[in-house]
Amino acid sequence: MKIDALIDLASNAVYPMQGFAAVYGVFCIVLIIRQVAIKQLSPSAAGKFLAEIRDRLAGRDYEGVQQLCDSPPYWSKVVPQLILVALANGDRPPVVLRRTIADKFEREILAEMEYRMSWVNTIVKSAPMLGLLGTVLGMISAFGKIATAAESGNAATSLASDISFALITTAVGLIVAIPLIMVSNTVNIRIGRMQDLVQQQLGEFLEMFDIARGAAQGRLS
Repeated sequence: MKIDALIDLASNAVYPMQGFAAVYGVFCIVLIIRQVAIKQLSPSAAGKFLAEIRDRLAGRDYEGVQQLCDSPPYWSKVVPQLILVALANGDRPPVVLRRTIADKFEREILAEMEYRMSWVNTIVKSAPMLGLLGTVLGMISAFGKIATAAESGNAATSLASDISFALITTAVGLIVAIPLIMVSNTVNIRIGRMQDLVQQQLGEFLEMFDIARGAAQGRLS
C-alpha cells in the first residue's frame, strides 16, 4: 500500500512539474526576446547614431562621444556601451582593443542570453522525459490494478483511468517541448542577427576611431 501511495503521489506531481516547466520556458523566451529588442540598435537608428559619432570623432570630441553613448536613447544599447569600453581602453593597440571589446560583448551580453537559452534547451529535453515518467507511473498503476482484478469489481474502470493518465502525460510533454523548440530556434536566429548587426556597427566605429587616433598621433609627432 505504501508503494501504491508513493506512485499516486509521484503521478499527481507530474502535471505540476510539466506546468512549471512550460511557464518557466515561456518566461525565459520572453525575457530573451525583450533583451534583444532593448539592446539592439535598428539599422536606421544605428546610421543616425554612427553619423553623430563620426562628427564628434572628427573634432576629437571624445567627451561628446561618451555623453552621446550615455544619453537616454542609447545607454541601454549594446554598441554604445561597447564604444564606451573602446574609449576607456583607447591607449591599447587596435588588435588588443578589438579583443577586449569582443570579450566584453561575449561575457556580459551573450553569456546571459546563452544562460537563459540553456534553461530553455533543458526544458525542451526534460518535458518529454516528464511525460515518459507519467506514462511509466500510469502503467505501473495499471498493472497493479490488473494484479488485483480478481478482488475488485471496478478493475476495468480503474485500468482505463490509469492508461488514460499515462497517455495524457506523454501528450502534455510533447505539447510543451515542440512549441519551445520552434520558438527557441526563432530566438537563436534573432540573437545571431543581433550579433551580426553589432559586429557591423562596431566595425564602422572602430574604423572611425582608428582614423581619429591616427590623426591625433600624427599631430603629436
